[in-house]
Parts: sequence; structure tokens; C-alpha cells
Amino acid sequence: MSTNHYTYQVSWSPEDGEYVGTVAEFPSLSWLDADEQTAFAGIRRLVDDVVAQMVAEGSTPPDSLADRDYSGKFVVRLTPARHRQLAIKAAQSGVSMNRLVSDTLAAR
Repeated sequence: MSTNHYTYQVSWSPEDGEYVGTVAEFPSLSWLDADEQTAFAGIRRLVDDVVAQMVAEGSTPPDSLADRDYSGKFVVRLTPARHRQLAIKAAQSGVSMNRLVSDTLAAR
């Protein structure tokens, strides 16, 4: 299984004084290094090793976020008061509540 499509990130960790490499599909894994590129290479190698071990043990590694299918829908539960507030704000803005929430999320 290829790990190329996983969602890798390298950022500075002020607490550790090093760069930390992470991967969204395996939130418990990380790799620290003083060099940004080495932190990236380290997390990639670690994920390769973990996925190989999972496959060898008969486990199924997670699909990459990039390769998953998304419907474009998700359900959010609100309090009735918050629902009312959003409905009023959407009406005042002349848009649907769905558009209001989508635009608000996109602006963050």
C-alpha cells in the first residue's frame, strides 16, 4: 500500500524547540528533528513502517483523506436557540442557512 497520499505536515514546535512531522491519518504518530526536511522524511519513514507492520499483521491501514469520497454533506446538531439565531441571520442576509454556514466555515 502506498503512503504517498497521506496528509503530512511539518511545523515548528516551540515546546520541543524542533520541527514536528505529523500525519492526519495517524494522529498518534509524530517525528521530531531540528531540520524541517529531516522531520518530514522521518514521519514518512515511520508511517511506511507502521503501514507495513499493519499489512503484515492482517490489519487494514486507513485510507488517505485525499482518496476518500466526500458527499459534501454533514449534519450539525445545534440548540434550538442557536438554530433560530442562524435562521434569522440567514434571512437578514438574503441567503439560505446552508449558504450562511458554508460561507462562515470557509472564511475561518
